[in-house]
Formats: sequence, C-alpha cells, structure tokens
Amino acid sequence: MSEKLTIGMFGFGVVGQGLYDIIKTKDLNLEIKKFVIKNENKERSLPAHLFTTDANAVLNDPEINTVLELIDDADAAFEITQRALRAGKNVVSANKKMIATHLEELANIQQETGKALLYEGAVCGSIPIIRNLEEYYDNELLHSVSGIFNGSSNYILSKIFNENQDYDSALKKAQELGFAETDPTLDVGGFDPKYKLAIVANHAYGIYVKPEDILNLGIDKLGLADITYAREKNYKIKLIPLAKELSEDEVVLYVLPKFVTKDNLLYGVENENNGVVVKAAFADEQFFFGKGAGGHPTGSAVLSDITALRYGYRYEFKKHLKSQQVKYTTDYEITVYLRYEDESVLEALNFDSISERFYGVDFKYVIGKVNLQNIIKNRELIHRDGYFLAELA
Repeated sequence: MSEKLTIGMFGFGVVGQGLYDIIKTKDLNLEIKKFVIKNENKERSLPAHLFTTDANAVLNDPEINTVLELIDDADAAFEITQRALRAGKNVVSANKKMIATHLEELANIQQETGKALLYEGAVCGSIPIIRNLEEYYDNELLHSVSGIFNGSSNYILSKIFNENQDYDSALKKAQELGFAETDPTLDVGGFDPKYKLAIVANHAYGIYVKPEDILNLGIDKLGLADITYAREKNYKIKLIPLAKELSEDEVVLYVLPKFVTKDNLLYGVENENNGVVVKAAFADEQFFFGKGAGGHPTGSAVLSDITALRYGYRYEFKKHLKSQQVKYTTDYEITVYLRYEDESVLEALNFDSISERFYGVDFKYVIGKVNLQNIIKNRELIHRDGYFLAELA
C-alpha cells in the first residue's frame, strides 16, 4: 500500500498551478497542506488560508513529509531543499540550476538522511530521461547522450528556418508567448541546457561536473550569414548539449549550436519541443521526444516524482558508485564553422586544420578542426558581435 504524502509546496507559478490542475483530477493518496509564496497580496485561485510567506510553516511542520520546491531563485531553492531533507522530509524539485550547482552535496545529504530528492521535472519537461538513465540504462554502456534540452531557443530556431523569420523577430515572438524571458540570456546563451547537461551527465556517467566548467555558446550571436549558409547546405541549426564517452575513463561535455542534416533525429524537433538521443552499446540508438516546457508538461514530471515517493523510490546514483574512475575532459577535437572579423582569432584558436575558407563583402568564415580547450580559452573572443561558432557533424 502506498504511503500518504502530506505536501508543502514552495511556489505557485506556472509549474505549481499546472501541477495542481493535474492533481485535482486524480484520486491520489496525498494532500497539499500549505503553499509558500513570495507575494501575499497577489490574487490566488485557492482559499487564502492555504497560503503563507513563512517558509518555517512548512519546514517545521512535522505533519508535512514531502516538500515540493518550484521556485526560480536557485539560492533560495537550495536552502529550502537542504533544510527539508535534514528535517526528515522528501523533496521534489524542478530547479535545474540549483540541482546542477549543488548536486554532489545534495546527493550526500540524501545519503546521510535516508530521505529522497527527485527532480525529473528539472530536465526536458515531460520527457522521463533522468529515471530512464538511472534505471533502464543502469548497467548499459552509454556512448553519448545529446539532444535539444531548451524549448525557448528551439522555438526561435524553428521560426527562423521554417517561417523565414529573422532572429530578432523570432525572439520577440517567443517572449510574447512566454517561451522566453525579457532577458533571454539563460535560454539563448546556452546556460539552461548546460545546467541540464550537468545533471544528465551524472546519471549517464556518474560524474559530478560544476556547470561553470562546461563550455556553453548559444544562438544569441546568430546572424543572417549563418542562416544563409545553413540553408544553402540544407542544414538546420539546433542548440545541442552533448555528453560523450571518449574512452573507458573519459567523458566530454559541452553545449554548442550545431548544423544538423535531415538524417539527424533532432532535425524534425520543432518549436518548444525537446528531444533526447541516447546512443548505447547494447540498446543502440534511442530517441525520446516531448514537450520541454510549460506548466502541464513540467507538472506531469513533478507528479511522476511525487507518485514514485509514495512507494519509497529514490535515486541511487548507481553510475557514480560504479564508475568512480570516470573523469571529465575538455581535450577533444571538433569540426566547427566560425564566422569572424579579425584574423587574429584564428591564431588564438590554433586550428589543427582548415578545410574551407570564405571571404565575402560583408562576412567571412572558416571551417576546420579545433580543440575544445582552445574554444574554452578564447570564449570571450568568439562570443561577441561579428562572430558565430557552430559545430559541424
């Protein structure tokens, strides 16, 4: 028989309301006792007595055995999560930045307390990738995990390539629809998928990597010249995080725009949808597709974690326990397209080889092989107006 969950929820925004909408349609053995919110004067769709601004009303309540953390502030989310675990409560979170930044510490707290921290909703919305990496692939040798982890940037790129919109128009439309924030840097700069990649890498390979140690270049410097080049070659551009096994004891991680061809599974992933491609030694290539953002898709992932708690489920971090010898490396050569202005950037990147050069009236580009370490070292040289770097398959 399942355990009854008495829940305290932090946050009642898009995901919180989406989750509540789902829960009220189900006959589940749970009760949401209290919501902790930031603005007590905001009009709510539920009775006022259910809401409070006092975190201790949940964290110090012995009847509440489960905490849902659904707020945007990563620092506050970490404080809530670690306090809740130490108070003997299970936690479900959807905060990818908080989880990625503090994953090793939180895994240790979970181990110390014997409680559970689940966060399926933190990565790729409705796609159950964390549970699959943790359970289905627990004894599988994974060659790589890649995909489209950010719905906002993918929506923008879809509008550009399918409807011939320019970058600024596509971004504005994404903001109007709520897919992108007023400051879209987290999404279009590749930071959001980088946080998710750090989490995925742990469950795929057992490694803890700080997000700041992972290269991310986004689509915010994408220009008409790059779009024109892609169309001439029948490519689309996608923002793709990659975790790849290089050897038995080395894994590389990075987030870069990538030119993809029609035979790539990610080519047809459009709008706010996400897609994850897992390449494994025995299962071969498998593809997961679904809504990557929004209250109901993310709410469904959170609900999956909640229902798993009713039966005592917790992540065992199996790959970490088995694969202590696996290390993160940035010594990896990739083929890139680089639009640039100053020739000195080519010297700084120290291309191992250049297979194509183009000198136009308005822009110039090169295609060649370069070490990831040189891209990381010269990130600020590349990430400026007049420059755009993307990986070529």
